[in-house]
Amino acid sequence: MTGPAVVLVGPPGAGKSTIGALLAQRLGTGYRDTDADIERAAGKPIPEIFIDEGEPHFRALEREAVRTAVAEHPGVLALGGGAVMDDGTRALLAGLPVVFLDVELADAVHRVGLDAPRPLLAVNPRQRWRELMEARRPLYTEVARATVATGGRTPDEVADAVLQALALPRDRTPDTTQ
Repeated sequence: MTGPAVVLVGPPGAGKSTIGALLAQRLGTGYRDTDADIERAAGKPIPEIFIDEGEPHFRALEREAVRTAVAEHPGVLALGGGAVMDDGTRALLAGLPVVFLDVELADAVHRVGLDAPRPLLAVNPRQRWRELMEARRPLYTEVARATVATGGRTPDEVADAVLQALALPRDRTPDTTQ
């Protein structure tokens, strides 16, 4: 089966970007983030998309970004926190090496910060994060082949745990002969 080597899902603050970049380096492959793809395509940051066009428009852009990335990207792929809310996206992820990076609220708040430009966390971020996780946790676990808890672990330790969970080699030198 073709597709990404690893797909990371999880809430804001789970460390998808940090862990994704580490995994790509260790696996000798590329890293791609669908949120960055959306911002590049739209020509503006995600919070502005929410403000200017609304969440439904953003979710349509997100569906397309995920579909394109899964089809095109053979490396490590990080999805936006809400991507799993879409039925089609969940179906697309079936059979792929998806890892749910599970994070506790205190760690997420520390990593994201309470003033970060995250549109869905703008009002009462702690309560809103809890609500998002309550709605999304079953969907993260549904699509995930493995769940890796990030609490109390360094990014290197989380990356090791992801590789171990997917039975992937821990260190690989990129093939430069091609």
